[in-house]
Amino acid sequence: MDFVISNTAFGKIRGIRERGVNIFKGIPYSGSVSGKRRFSRPANLEPWKDVRDTFKLGTPAMQSPKTVYGNDEPHPGEDCLFLNVWTPANDNKKRPVMFYNHGGGFSTGSGGSTGQDGANLARFFDVVVVETNHRLNIFGYLYLGDVAGEDYKTSGNNGMLDIVEGLKWVNQNIAEFGGDPDNVMIWGESGGGAKTSCLYAMPSAEKYFNKASVESGPGVMMTPVETAIETTSLLLKELNISPKDWRKLLQVPADKLFAIQPQLMKAAGTSAKKSPVQTRGIGAAGPGGFSPVVDGIVLPGHPFSPTAPSISINKPLIIGWNEDEYTFFANASGDVSGCQLPDFEALQKKLELQFGEKTSKIIETYRSSRSNASPSSIYIEVMSVTFMGLGSIEIAEKKALQNRAPVYLYNFGYKSGLKVPNTDFPMGTAHAMDIGFKFNNVRPEMPGQYLAGEKPERFKASLNFASLWTSFAHTGKPGVKDQPEWPAYDLIQRPTYRIDTNCEVIYDRNKSERELWKSLGYLGND
Repeated sequence: MDFVISNTAFGKIRGIRERGVNIFKGIPYSGSVSGKRRFSRPANLEPWKDVRDTFKLGTPAMQSPKTVYGNDEPHPGEDCLFLNVWTPANDNKKRPVMFYNHGGGFSTGSGGSTGQDGANLARFFDVVVVETNHRLNIFGYLYLGDVAGEDYKTSGNNGMLDIVEGLKWVNQNIAEFGGDPDNVMIWGESGGGAKTSCLYAMPSAEKYFNKASVESGPGVMMTPVETAIETTSLLLKELNISPKDWRKLLQVPADKLFAIQPQLMKAAGTSAKKSPVQTRGIGAAGPGGFSPVVDGIVLPGHPFSPTAPSISINKPLIIGWNEDEYTFFANASGDVSGCQLPDFEALQKKLELQFGEKTSKIIETYRSSRSNASPSSIYIEVMSVTFMGLGSIEIAEKKALQNRAPVYLYNFGYKSGLKVPNTDFPMGTAHAMDIGFKFNNVRPEMPGQYLAGEKPERFKASLNFASLWTSFAHTGKPGVKDQPEWPAYDLIQRPTYRIDTNCEVIYDRNKSERELWKSLGYLGND
C-alpha cells in the first residue's frame, strides 16, 4: 500500500493506492449543516493549508448506527457532507465518472457501504467512482417554506441539493482524479434510484451529468407540497412549538429530532388529512414522512409525471428491477407468510388486503399466464412488480415517448440459490441483490454479500452486469462481449434485457400482466 496526493479546489488530500486503485475516503465537499445551518443550505467549505488525510469514511447522515454498513464508519451525525473517490490513477486521463446514490430510501444508508465499494469497477473497467453522504430523513426533507419564509422555500429538498453540491464538486475537481467532468453518469439503487429519478428532473443538476441509471427505485412521483406542510404542522404540534417560533427547531437536540419521527407517523395515522395526490413509483412520503418535495423550485414537478422531464430529453437512461424484489422485504419485515401460502384461497385473502375487489381479476390473469406457478410464486411476483416494476415500465414508456435519447429497460434474473429464512421458498433475485453484482463485488473477500449466494456462476452474472453498466458510462450504450445486443425500449416491440449468466432480449415480457395493471390504473396514464 502506497500513499498518493491529489489537489482539490479546497486543498491537497492524501489517499492510498491499493492493488492498482487510488482511494480517497471522507473528502469534505461542502460545509456545515448543523447549528444555525440546520434545514439551510451548507456553509461554504473552508480551504485547508496542510495536506488532509482521506483514509477513513466520513460521518454518515443522522440515522441509527445499525443502518450503515461501512468498515470503521463513524457514528452518524448532522455534519455529513463527505464523499469517496475510487480511480485507477490521478493521471489527467478523461475516464467516465460513475456518481452513485446510495440506497436506504430517503432515511438511511451512506456512501461507504462495503457492497458498493467502487474499487473493482475502477480496477477492472477504467472508470472513476464517486459516492456521497448527504442529509436524510427529517434533516434532509423537512419543508419549512410555509412557516419560515423565502430563505426556506427549498428546505424540503436539502438532501437532494446536497447531492447537487457533490456533483458540483465532481465538475470542479474530478479531472485531478483522472475523470472527465463532461462524462458523468448518475445512478443508484432503491432509494438511490429514486434520488437519481429526482436529479434527472432537477434544473440545478442538469449541467452536471450526461446519463443516468435507475435500479429498483422508480421515482415517478414525489411528496406533494401540501403533504409536506401537513408533516411540518404535525412536528410543531408534537414539540409544542408555535409556527411563528419555528426557529426553536434549530435548538432541539439532533437525537431528539431524529427520535421523534415515528411519533409523527403515528400522529398522521390518527389525525392527518389524506395526501391530495395518488402517488406512483417509490419515494413519495405520506403525512408524517420525509422525502423530496415538489416545491415548484428544486422539483418543478413530479420527476416522471405527467411526462418524462424535458430538461433531460437528450440524456440516455437505464431503468429496471430485480425479478424477485419482494423476498427481501418479506424477510426484512419478519412476515414470510406470503412465501408459505398453502392454496389459492389463501392467496386470495392475502392479496385482498391490498387490492380488494380487484384481487380475483389479478389472480385469474396470473394463473392464466403462469399455469404452473404456486400461490406463493404468484404472490411474490405480484408484490415485486407493484413495488418496483410498474413504475419502471412507466418511466421507460414516458422516456420512449420523447423519441430522443434512448431508454433501456432491464430485469435482473440471476437466482442466488438461497431460501427465504425459515421457509423453503427461494430468495431468487431479491431486492438489493444487484448491488454486489453491478459493483463486481460478489467475490468471497467482499463482506456483506450474502444475498448473492455461493454458486460459482455468480461471477459470470456479475461480470455481465458490471460490464453493461460501465460500457453505458463510457459510451451511453450498454453492451457486453459475447452477450446479445441490448436494444433501446420502444412502445411497439417493448424489449426487456434479462441479465443473468447468459443474457437475453425478451419482447413485450408479461404482456397480459402489463395490460392488466394498466386497465386497473396501476400503470400511470397521466
